[in-house]
Amino acid sequence: MLYSWTFIVMALANLFTVSSLGAFFLFPLYIKDHGGSEADIGIVMGTLIFASVLCRPWISEMVDLIGRKRSYTIGSIIMSILPLAYLYFKGSLSDFYLPLLVVRFFHGVGMAICFTAVFTYIADIIPEGRLNEGIGMFGVSGLTGLALGPVIGELIIRESGFSFFFIATSVMATLGLLLHLPLPESYTNSSLVASRSFFSVLLKRKTLIVSILAFLFGIGLAASSSFLSPYAKEQHISFISLYYITYSSAALLTRFLGGRLADRVGEERIIPYALALTGIGLIALILLGGNFILILAGFMSGCGHGFLFPCLNSLAVRNEPIDIRGKITGAFTGGLDGGVFVGSIVLGYIGEWSGFRMIFLVAGLALMMGLGVVRFHSYQTKDQYSI
Repeated sequence: MLYSWTFIVMALANLFTVSSLGAFFLFPLYIKDHGGSEADIGIVMGTLIFASVLCRPWISEMVDLIGRKRSYTIGSIIMSILPLAYLYFKGSLSDFYLPLLVVRFFHGVGMAICFTAVFTYIADIIPEGRLNEGIGMFGVSGLTGLALGPVIGELIIRESGFSFFFIATSVMATLGLLLHLPLPESYTNSSLVASRSFFSVLLKRKTLIVSILAFLFGIGLAASSSFLSPYAKEQHISFISLYYITYSSAALLTRFLGGRLADRVGEERIIPYALALTGIGLIALILLGGNFILILAGFMSGCGHGFLFPCLNSLAVRNEPIDIRGKITGAFTGGLDGGVFVGSIVLGYIGEWSGFRMIFLVAGLALMMGLGVVRFHSYQTKDQYSI
């Protein structure tokens, strides 16, 4: 059974956790308000992802060793506490730059634990023949959180400022923590010994290719999560969250209407179209001047995201042993976070040199490079398997 009680409750927990994280898409406004530059935005936003990538091998080992649910509990506790630490920062950015980076680092560790654990947990409980559909529909909770988090955060910032914003994000994550606690564990390693190392799993051909594609996808996510809000504000667009609402709504639409498509035709046939659609949506933002382009770009990239994430995730874990799924999921999500990290830093400096439009052009082209990876891999593998 796909839509079990466990599936639904974990989806609700994920909704609140991702809402807390999604609200931090507006954190660049906080950095700007405290005197930060585009490069500062890239560094501060990228530190969270750097921590996520750096710790991913050990987190992946932990998920396979102590269990998915226990790992998610640890991550949720971190996600609940860390937003409150931002309340202690006062003055200009230079006055608390290093402490802020430390807080962002540990915030990133909590995020990495939650994401690796929850997607491994869900892969464990979904029937094999409905893997794309199950991961895609579970992802609806995350996409809804990505839409709700910035909307709620923006309203709170407007009415009450950033202090209440940080309290609200802590409350969201705490709800995610409390909801999942009654759920059963999906996998227990009775021997308490890791079967294979993270890096041996990463270097498997299929896992490596999926991780590279996830990395390029992450560069695109870095552009929209770190630089869209200040770019839209520079263009005098008042309701910045309109992009995130449209993006998430489009991704939700693809999940509901095309949820079983990849399971029927194979994810390897869907991935190239999803890469192209996401990339074109990002490139469209170079024309941003009003709400129409904001909505159009959000719709295109959201549709691409709606197919791309579950297809890559399903391809990574399909037909793989349960005792290494944590490591495989860690490699996939680590590749994604690695792209977000590198993208945040590199795109930040590109923005300093050439402005926001160049940021979105480069990010879109990174997605288009994925088509070359797909073509090369398909040629190399011939009739073994292809992406």
